[in-house]
Amino acid sequence: MTSPTEMTGAAWPAVRPEVVAEVVAGLSARLQKRLDGAAATLAARPVERSGDDWRVAVDEESELLLYAPGGVIADQADVRCGCLLAPACVHRAAAVTVCRLADDEPAPEPASAPEPASAPEPASTPASAPAPTPKAPPEPAPEREAPLTPAEAAAARHLHRAAAAVLAAGVGGAGAVLQAELLRAGHRARLAGLYRPAAAAVAVVTRVRAARSGEPDHRLADLVTALRELLELTTALTAATATTASATTTALADLRGTARQAYAEAGGLRLYGLFAEPVLTATHAGVLSWAVDATGRLSTVAEVMPHADATAAAPQAVGAGNRAVRLGDTLLSHRAFTRAGLAVQGATRSAAGRLGAGAAVKAVRAPGAAWTAEPVAGLWAEPPAAQVERALSAAALPYESRPAGSDLLFLDVTLLGAVPYGPAGVPQLLADCGGLVVALRAAHDHPGLAYRGNLALLATAPGLRLRVIGRLERAARPELRLLAVGTPPGERGVGEPSLALPSDRADRVNLGLERLQTADLSVPDALPGPHALPGPHALPEPHALPEPLPGALAETAPAAVPEAPVHLLTRRVEQAVTGGRQTLALGSGTAGADATQLRAAGLATGAALLDGLRATAGDQPRDVFGRIVADDHDAFAGAWLAAACYGEALASALCAGGWAHVVPEP
Repeated sequence: MTSPTEMTGAAWPAVRPEVVAEVVAGLSARLQKRLDGAAATLAARPVERSGDDWRVAVDEESELLLYAPGGVIADQADVRCGCLLAPACVHRAAAVTVCRLADDEPAPEPASAPEPASAPEPASTPASAPAPTPKAPPEPAPEREAPLTPAEAAAARHLHRAAAAVLAAGVGGAGAVLQAELLRAGHRARLAGLYRPAAAAVAVVTRVRAARSGEPDHRLADLVTALRELLELTTALTAATATTASATTTALADLRGTARQAYAEAGGLRLYGLFAEPVLTATHAGVLSWAVDATGRLSTVAEVMPHADATAAAPQAVGAGNRAVRLGDTLLSHRAFTRAGLAVQGATRSAAGRLGAGAAVKAVRAPGAAWTAEPVAGLWAEPPAAQVERALSAAALPYESRPAGSDLLFLDVTLLGAVPYGPAGVPQLLADCGGLVVALRAAHDHPGLAYRGNLALLATAPGLRLRVIGRLERAARPELRLLAVGTPPGERGVGEPSLALPSDRADRVNLGLERLQTADLSVPDALPGPHALPGPHALPEPHALPEPLPGALAETAPAAVPEAPVHLLTRRVEQAVTGGRQTLALGSGTAGADATQLRAAGLATGAALLDGLRATAGDQPRDVFGRIVADDHDAFAGAWLAAACYGEALASALCAGGWAHVVPEP
C-alpha cells in the first residue's frame, strides 16, 4: 500500500510527531482500520493556503482547517474538521498522516559571547555535519551512575515494543496506526529524557513513509540502518536495570542523548576555506561549507532551508552556494569562502562543529591556503588505511559525537580510466592511490547537481593526477564518493594531463556546485579517447577500452575481486524490513540454503544467526484452534538485531581489509 505522505509534495504543512500520535490515538478501533484509505483519499484533494491556514475540502459539506504557524502544526487543536464526528473523526487523523513530519526548529544563536552551556542548537538538523569535540585537558574518571529511573525504563520498553511491531509488520504492513504508535512511544521517551531514542523513532517513521510512497531518494539500506539503531538503543536501555549499577555516566549519557547542543566559546579563529557541497534531502536543500582552522580542526557553516517543491530543490541547493556566509558582517559567498579565509573574533562553535553567527561574532575576509600548504596539507598526510579506520570507527559513535569530517578521505590519486563493472557492464571510473585501485563515484546522483557530469569529464583524462576529497563508501573494494578535486603537489610531467583551471578557482573544484569544462583539462592529444560515464550531459561516445588495461588495473579489475557472500545474510535482514516477519517465515526453505552457503564460505556465525532469524520468524504463539495470536515480537526483534549488527560489523571489516590490501607492482 502506498502512503500518501509524499504524494502531496509541498502543498501540505509539516506536523509535529506528537500531534500525529495524539490525533490517531483518539480514533476508535473501527476508524483506525479505515485510516490508510481515508488518508489516500484526502491526499488527492486540492489544498488552499492563506497565510498560516491550510484548507482542504473533505466533501461537498465538510472542510478541514489546518493552522500551521511557520508551516508546522504544533498542537492537535490546530487541526479542525467541520464534519459531525469531529474531533474524533477520521479526517483529522488522515490529515496529520498526510503531512510530513516536522524537524526540530533551529534555536536562535547567541547575541553575545555565551557561557559554555548556553545558546542551544538542535542535536540534528539537515544542515548540521559531524564535528569533533573541542580539545580539553584530561577529565577525571566518570562517576558511577544509578540505573535508569522507572519512567525512563518504562518509556524504553514501550518504544522497544513499538519498534519491534513495526519490524514484524514490515514496510507493507506498517500503516498509519503503527506509525502513530511508534511516534507516541518516541514522544513518551522524549518526555522521559531519552532524546536520542526519540529522534531515532522519528527517523524510522520518516523512512517508512518514504518507502511506502516510493520516494525517489528512498534507500532500503537507510531504513535498515535507522531501525537497527533504534532497536540497539532500546535494547541497551531496557538492559540497564539495577544489575547494571556499574554503568558509567558517559555510557548512559550516550544512550539518552541530548535535547539540544550548545555553542561554546572558541575565541579567535583563523579559518581557511576547504570545499563546499550541496545538501539535498526530501525536505531541505542548501549548501554546507567546510573550513579548517590553524590547528587542523574542521568546522562547518551551513545555509540550508526547507524547499517548497521537489523540482526546485536542486537549483535551490546550487544557488545557496552564492549566498553570503553567515559569520559576522562578511559578504563572502560560500563558493568564494572555499578559496579564501576568514579571521573571526568572538567565535562560537557547537559540539557538532557548526560555527555560530551571533551578533557578537566579528569576521573579516583573509587570505586562504592552498591544499598543498599548511594547515590544509596536513589533512592528506594520514595514510589511506588509517583514514578508513578512523571513518569506520567514528561511524559507530552517536551522530552528534562523531568528529567533524570523520567520514571524509583526503587522497592523492591518478586516474586510470573507466572500465565496465557488474553484470550490466556499466563504466566506472577507477584511480590509483599508492597501489590501491579505488572506484570513484558521484557523491549524489541527482541530475540537477554537477557531480555526474564532472565525473564523466574526468573520465576522459586517464593519467590525470588529482588531490581529492571524498566520502568513504563502505564496500568490500575501495570506493569513494567524490566531493572536490584539486591540483596535487609536485610538477607536471612531460605529456601528462593536468587541470588548467582559471586563477579564480585556486586550483580546486567543488564538484557538486561547479561544472568542469573541457578547457579546464589539459589533455595531450596522444592520450586515448574518452571513456565516458553515464550522466545527464551529452558527451562523446566512449571509445574501446585499451587492451590490456594499464598497470595494476589489469590485475585488479573490479569484477575479479572475490567477495564474501555477506549479501546472503543482509538480504534476509532487508527482506524482514520490507515484507515483515511473515514473509521471512514463508521463505524458510531458501533461507536454509543461504545458511549452508554461508557455512561453506567460512561464515559459521552468520549462518547460525540466519538460522536463528528463520526460527524466530516462524515460531509464533497459537491458540487452541491453531490461530496465530499476538505477541510482543521480542524474540524475533532480538534475532533480527543480532543478524543486522553482525552484517554491519562484517561489512566494516571487509571494507577495512579492502583498503589495507596493496596491489603488487606489475
